[in-house]
Amino acid sequence: MFIGHFALGLAAKPFSPRTSLGTLFAAAQLVDLIWPVLLLLGVESVRVDPGNTAFTPLDFVSYPWTHSLLMGLVWAAGFALVYRARTGSTRGAWVVGVLVLSHWVLDLVTHRPDLPLAPGAAKVGLGLWNSVTATVIVEGSLFAIGVLVYAVKTRPRDRTGRLAFWALVAFLVIIYLANIMGPPPPSARAVSLVTLSLWLLVPWAIWIDRHREPATSASAT
Repeated sequence: MFIGHFALGLAAKPFSPRTSLGTLFAAAQLVDLIWPVLLLLGVESVRVDPGNTAFTPLDFVSYPWTHSLLMGLVWAAGFALVYRARTGSTRGAWVVGVLVLSHWVLDLVTHRPDLPLAPGAAKVGLGLWNSVTATVIVEGSLFAIGVLVYAVKTRPRDRTGRLAFWALVAFLVIIYLANIMGPPPPSARAVSLVTLSLWLLVPWAIWIDRHREPATSASAT
């Protein structure tokens, strides 16, 4: 999944309106934000293997510390506790915690059996990536729903709030299509460096959210 994770971040906004979209994005993509760092450090590994699945040329050789179910629970609890300590919001902590764990659930649907249940444990995966068409339909539908929910449940305070949001949507769609239609990455290191760029989407989402407000507040005003 790529835009599917962002879809859940967008769709989660009504459940915790005071939580920044940047925080929701960071939660939904937390393990993918940490993963390239561990790749560059040699703690986890991936290799470029065209044909590994129909949808992606990547062979996820080892990533138990970011993408196992057990560690997903640990990352979710840790992120939720930090959020609760910083904001005092129990509801927001539950939302971000669920978002962190949702990453493993979505990956379970898409990946072939390469997701470990725990470091050194059995690996699982339902293999949606074996069909490009099915993957695009499922992930595209999720993203459309997420965008719709955020667009309906929030309203722009100004021109920036409108244009920056739709620019982000367009950017994510373009990157998604480029990944599908473009050539395989040249190396595992290139994968790591490109994936690090996901961090840039967090401040972008924060900026957007500062220029938008809950639709109910806008109506009341």
